[in-house]
Amino acid sequence: MHKFLKSVGFSEYTSTKKIQELVKDVILNAETRNYTTLDGKEDTVLVEFCKDFAENMGIAVCGEFDESDNFIFYYYYPYLRGTGISSMEDVSVERHAAVESYAGVCDDIKVGVTLIFYLQNMIPYIKYKNADKLPVRGTSLTLSALASQGSIMMPIIKSENQKKKIQQSTITRNQLIEAARRGDEDAIESLTLEDMDTYTTISKRIQKEDVFSLVDTYFMPYGVECDQYSVLGEISEYHTVMNKLTKEKICFMTINCNELTFDVCINEKDLYGEPKIGRRFKGVVWLQGAVNYPE
Repeated sequence: MHKFLKSVGFSEYTSTKKIQELVKDVILNAETRNYTTLDGKEDTVLVEFCKDFAENMGIAVCGEFDESDNFIFYYYYPYLRGTGISSMEDVSVERHAAVESYAGVCDDIKVGVTLIFYLQNMIPYIKYKNADKLPVRGTSLTLSALASQGSIMMPIIKSENQKKKIQQSTITRNQLIEAARRGDEDAIESLTLEDMDTYTTISKRIQKEDVFSLVDTYFMPYGVECDQYSVLGEISEYHTVMNKLTKEKICFMTINCNELTFDVCINEKDLYGEPKIGRRFKGVVWLQGAVNYPE
């Protein structure tokens, strides 16, 4: 069973037999089918079947058709399609070692870490690669995430003046990071001093205050798999959808995390607390993404 299968409403699908039936259903009743040939394998057609079981979320099955038109199953994975633009930075793509799937890498200064995500739309990427059109300029990135567990936390109360000061300091810090990337020594020194001041302030306050009253949002790598993260972000939108097959309820949220906006879905059974706009979501997520290529 895929660890995040329950995130899209299949928490009861724990046996191999039920998962095989689910995979067969997706192949036979797919809503979208994407095909391409692999470079150097003109007699092999790579195919991805996708079927939605709720709004923008479902199961994808990947495999190939051989020269005899027989389907060979590779793997399946649950997905959530994002609804907005998360980043305008350039994205590089690398193939996973074991199977014909891909990881995307985006170095967005807003987050503070290099974003590594599971690439949802691999077929368009392979088509560009086969046509020798890489790298493609003018792309954008839409991120989404599946959560295996999570909880709702109350927000940190901030006045309008405090919000403006935080926004301005974020813009200034991003400008310094951009300058430091270019080798500006003054910017590097300013960032180092700022980090030292932040560390000193937090070290004093943490003795008397809870860490989540000091840290508004965070975005940190989690575990040994590079596309899983522990996140804390402010909820800007939420609603509940139902898996058409299992009737399980899924909570769909749009969160703002370190100035990065993306959609998250989680099974209602695995969410502790009641989501509301302005409250914060804390959980472990599997990050996915789709590269939006220019028309």
